[in-house]
Amino acid sequence: MIQIRRSQERGYADHGWLRSFHSFSFAGYYDPAHMGFGNLRVINEDRVAAGAGFGTHGHRDMEIVSYVLSGELAHKDSMGNVESIPPGDVQRMSAGRGVMHSEFNHKKDETTHFLQIWIEPNVKGIEPGYEQKAFPDAEKRGRLRLVASPDAADGSVLIHADARLYAGLFDSNEQAQLALDPTRKTYVHLIRGELEINGEKLSGGDAAKLEGVDALSITGGKQAEVLVFDLQA
Repeated sequence: MIQIRRSQERGYADHGWLRSFHSFSFAGYYDPAHMGFGNLRVINEDRVAAGAGFGTHGHRDMEIVSYVLSGELAHKDSMGNVESIPPGDVQRMSAGRGVMHSEFNHKKDETTHFLQIWIEPNVKGIEPGYEQKAFPDAEKRGRLRLVASPDAADGSVLIHADARLYAGLFDSNEQAQLALDPTRKTYVHLIRGELEINGEKLSGGDAAKLEGVDALSITGGKQAEVLVFDLQA
């Protein structure tokens, strides 16, 4: 089964300094039909205005992944990490038994555009942790590059969750296939551009939920950037 959800069907919030599309119920957006998928709980597509950001706030027992698309995101947390996250980097923060952090766009004339992703962990109450790695475009061009996994395979960031996250860039005749376990769930989020997955056409912001499917086929890319999640059922 493949279920398509179009970009315009997502929740949306405009706070002035922050414009955010919510793939799943979050904050003031609630839709009982979209509370998450498998152990994927949040995908927020955020645009943070110049000189603005999220003040210090806390998290517990969640694997939080940030994927920056343009601009830079400044991160500071109670573990002592003070980092800048540029496009191409993947940041993972394991909230565990509790962590405080802030995120800010220090640019004076540029919006920071990024994805905030929450995945439910398979272990709770752990020591909070942080990891950040760069994944150059060349590693994602015409293929699905593993960027997060529970075993840090292939140089991916380590997440304490039964999930794997792939990122890919596709244009022109570039194609990719990924074998799937039909007893698990797969979520495809097209960040931008156009793409076909298993013959279904997607445009930027669209997503696809796959269940009972044993293979993912990616074709027809037009300046496409895509994330693919392999999730527990």
